[in-house]
Amino acid sequence: MNTTDAVRFWDDVYAARPAPADPRPNVRLTETVTGLPPGDVLDLGCGTGGDALWLARQGWHVTAVDVSSVAVERLTQLAAAHGLSERITARRHDLRESFPDGTFDLVCAHYLHTPLDLDRASVLRTAAHALRPGGRLLVVDHGSTAPWSWNQDPDLRHPAPQEVAADIALDPAAWTVERADASRRVASGPDGRTAEVTDHILIVRRTA
Repeated sequence: MNTTDAVRFWDDVYAARPAPADPRPNVRLTETVTGLPPGDVLDLGCGTGGDALWLARQGWHVTAVDVSSVAVERLTQLAAAHGLSERITARRHDLRESFPDGTFDLVCAHYLHTPLDLDRASVLRTAAHALRPGGRLLVVDHGSTAPWSWNQDPDLRHPAPQEVAADIALDPAAWTVERADASRRVASGPDGRTAEVTDHILIVRRTA
């Protein structure tokens, strides 16, 4: 899938969904970040913008990126509507071709799954290198397929967090895996349906 097709795919996904006036943050983000001192955070694949808005309200300065121009424009408008424009910078990035500049205290990648031909391990490795010492990389993946997911492939495999960590292949002398496990919860989809889903959660901390 080339860049034009990828942008069209994700633009169509977000355009087909109603734009929430105040989207909710991901549960795994709030349970991980609550209590951390705010700093600079990079939100990879910002989607509807719930994470970026929540982080900004907690005092973080957010760089939020997505391949979809629809998602980026919606978040820019939401940040302005909620008085958070000074804390949120939303930009379109195709992570196969470019990565945001800067260093961060936190990098979040929630459900960074895509039909694009994306070298995800390379992107997450770059994200880990963008952390300041003491910063954390939070990767939350689907461990099951929700009824509302765009990908309903019955043969879809969900790699364990330990596999994701191994693929990123970070030097243990400079990065420490703080969490690598699966957790179940009841989730709500964009159409209002609920279902029990599994999240695969990986947290890596830069120590040097």
